[in-house]
Amino acid sequence: MLFPINIASNMDSVTKVVLAYSGGLDTSVILHWVKQKYKCEVIAYCADVGQEEELTGLEEKAKKTGASKAYVVDLKEEFARDYVYPAIRGTAIYEMRYLLGTSIARPLIAKKQVEIALAEEADAVCHGATGKGNDQVRFELTYMTLAPNLKIIAPWREWDFQGREDLIRYAKEENIPVTVTPEKPYSMDRNLMHLSYEGGILEDPWQEPKEDMFLWTVSPEKAPDQPEMIEVEFQHGNAVKLNGKDLSPAQMISALNDLGAKHGIGRIDIVENRLVGIKSRGVYETPGCTILHIAHRDLESITLERDLQHLKDELSLRYATLIYNGQWFSPERISLQNFIDGTQKVVNGVVKLKLYKGNVIVLGRKSPNSLYDSSQASFEESGDYNQKDAEGFIRLFGLPAKKAARTFLSE
Repeated sequence: MLFPINIASNMDSVTKVVLAYSGGLDTSVILHWVKQKYKCEVIAYCADVGQEEELTGLEEKAKKTGASKAYVVDLKEEFARDYVYPAIRGTAIYEMRYLLGTSIARPLIAKKQVEIALAEEADAVCHGATGKGNDQVRFELTYMTLAPNLKIIAPWREWDFQGREDLIRYAKEENIPVTVTPEKPYSMDRNLMHLSYEGGILEDPWQEPKEDMFLWTVSPEKAPDQPEMIEVEFQHGNAVKLNGKDLSPAQMISALNDLGAKHGIGRIDIVENRLVGIKSRGVYETPGCTILHIAHRDLESITLERDLQHLKDELSLRYATLIYNGQWFSPERISLQNFIDGTQKVVNGVVKLKLYKGNVIVLGRKSPNSLYDSSQASFEESGDYNQKDAEGFIRLFGLPAKKAARTFLSE
């Protein structure tokens, strides 16, 4: 959906800005800096997507820093239902490892920011993403798609500050109310889906992360010695029940997060290829959605026809890349989602799992739409499968290989 608005392109005409605000050092400085540079009104907006940061008093803090108004919006259920669950249905895994916890949250945060900007008749939106990362792209593609005439302010691409020390000095000079603590050894991002770590010693891909870095999951070595059995029920590719209990999407992810964290599930350490061309090492904790991905994929194995499953697997790679690159609202992602969701009509049933020391082990699966035929698969029964038919099939299937061998393998 497009949100049209008519605004002049001249940045000097900015009178009101909606800032994506967290209350930390960066966005506190940005709030003051934008007011100072553009001589404009700034409205602070914080999206609660399950980051579990302290939101109490955030509105008051934003106003003390100079905001004319502050929004704190609970988006956890919308995030789980309309962003995480579609990604689970689509088997969205970037470069076969990363479950896209940060990537999926940014379009929703930016979408709500645009809605507030239009409701407030603002001229511009502002974010605190740096010029080296992916988030600047994710925010700005959403802005450009949903409200193409809104101006975009990206301070990290405009100002001369080089890092945290410059921000601290500026905050002191300008009397910006921030609580300055020793610099964290890692850059972290948290939401309902995951917790990520970058920077510090992680910038050396040979260095093993220290155990005290992990704030969510226990190490597999310290996980319970007794495994835990669970059952997850799906309807149309969406997890709806945990051990027979109905749960909303956000409740489901939260409950599985607790279980996964307890059993040391969902840790990965990867070097990924950023959209801007930089290789970046990141460590992620994604306990609940790791369980969901494994359970959902297993249920697809008995409910999707072979060639349809293979086609979906091929398209899922492209689908994950679109999400990683910030193209959630693109025609390509939406069209792929329509195809994906069409395949999910038959992905109904229950998956039985064992959680044990970092592992998610599938114990069983059942579905009213199962394509599994025990009489065909059995070594004891023939069913309607005539083994003699395989001879002709193999002869025809192998004909191209037989011909190619005469030339290709002889060279």
